Amino acid sequence: MKHVTPKELISAAAYEEQRTKIRRRIIALKKRRRITVGDYITLVFENRETVLFQIQEMLRTERIFAPEKIQEECDVYNELLPGTNEISATLFIEITDSDRIQELLDSFQSIDESNTVGISVGEHKIFANFEAGHSKEDKISAVHFVRFSTTPAFREHLAQSETPVFLTITHPHCQAKALIPPEMREEWLHDLL
Repeated sequence: MKHVTPKELISAAAYEEQRTKIRRRIIALKKRRRITVGDYITLVFENRETVLFQIQEMLRTERIFAPEKIQEECDVYNELLPGTNEISATLFIEITDSDRIQELLDSFQSIDESNTVGISVGEHKIFANFEAGHSKEDKISAVHFVRFSTTPAFREHLAQSETPVFLTITHPHCQAKALIPPEMREEWLHDLL
């Protein structure tokens, strides 16, 4: 997927003027690209529009105007974009019980190991590759960036609407499965063009 460049960003004044309209559009887009699996895991699948929005929001929030700093933000957020034959997502461990946040978050240690978060379509299954640096031996982040490298067979079956697609979590503290809705499947197919 083509990276976002500073030339594509709109000025701070223009963004402020258009922000309400842009936010409505991105909220609707993210709704089609968001899925919850089990009680605590949510994934939002990223594309150029979601990344462009995140960059604009960061520039707005942090009041970033220097060209080199804007480029840095583009570089950081472009890492969320899927590569060729990939889909990518931000994975959130969402815990709302404030008395148990650390306990529950700690229970997700090793979620970032291989074959834990997967997508299956028919007999074909692919697994998330987690970006390094979001967990340590004794701590785990509540936010992770993941990539799913697809195979030709996976993509072929994904395009067949009669074959169900599932997102699965296979972890000692979370065994969950969610059916991918048609609109998310269409988003993935578009990402994989």
